[in-house]
Amino acid sequence: MAFNEYLVDRVSQFLNGKSVPFITKKMMGGLLFMVDDKMFVGVNKDEIMARINPNIYEDALKKDGCKKMNFTGSPMKGFVFLTEEAIDLDENLQYWLQLALDYNPLAKASKKRKSSKN
Repeated sequence: MAFNEYLVDRVSQFLNGKSVPFITKKMMGGLLFMVDDKMFVGVNKDEIMARINPNIYEDALKKDGCKKMNFTGSPMKGFVFLTEEAIDLDENLQYWLQLALDYNPLAKASKKRKSSKN
């Protein structure tokens, strides 16, 4: 299993509780939650990858269990990994999910790839 199903459930419950429509996609070795066709958060093993406002990125990194997301060898500002320490309690998980949800309307959607069908 590449992602924690209980954590996926907790994220789904948060979004459903706020009546936020979302879709999920298997990507990056985990499960990605999309809101308004933009990455909201991802669940990878027992961690959350969250997309937050780059303006609060440095302050967020000072919180317990929050670390730089580094897939490519260099961190991506505005993307963080949240370990169990940051998301174990429901109120802590909700804090981070709300930060990601607040940033979602400001985030740019990735460009859609053109199909290579001939």
